[in-house]
Amino acid sequence: MQINVTAIRVGNILEYNNALWRVMKTQHVTPGKGVACMQVEMRNIETGNKTNKRFNSTERIERVILAQREMQFLYADGDGYHFMDTENYDQISLSEDMMENALPYLLPEAMVIVEFHGERPLNVQMPQTVILEVVECDAAIKGQTATSSFKPGKLETGAAIMVPPYLEAGTRVKVNTDSGEYMERA
Repeated sequence: MQINVTAIRVGNILEYNNALWRVMKTQHVTPGKGVACMQVEMRNIETGNKTNKRFNSTERIERVILAQREMQFLYADGDGYHFMDTENYDQISLSEDMMENALPYLLPEAMVIVEFHGERPLNVQMPQTVILEVVECDAAIKGQTATSSFKPGKLETGAAIMVPPYLEAGTRVKVNTDSGEYMERA
């Protein structure tokens, strides 16, 4: 399916130069002079090579439509990350580089969407938001409540996050899985 390059999102699978590419990062760039463009970092699914490509914002590109299956994360071991199809109970194992965007937010028994090209799993999509517990953060400094500053914290998955100064360890928070940003208390 042809899409405008401004519709490219992290996790999309694109067909470019006769190869399948997973989008790792996107940035819409609007220079003071000239035409706006879309800066896309993508990884070749076959070779694992990364490339940065700058597309003119008026260009169109082929987005590969993948079959989606809801799966439950079971466990991780040396062989990879193991998931179970909730409809037929089939299990699959995915490599760490396939999980790159999902790892900071993945807990056992989490439900995710695994995208398939034919029978081959290609991509894991997390829900737009997840609720996780803050397990570690600095103490609030008195008198710092008037500013909108954030302090570093650590989620139960080990991911780093910036949280408001009033949050304490043990608080459950809603996190945007695309940006990794704190949204609100859960």
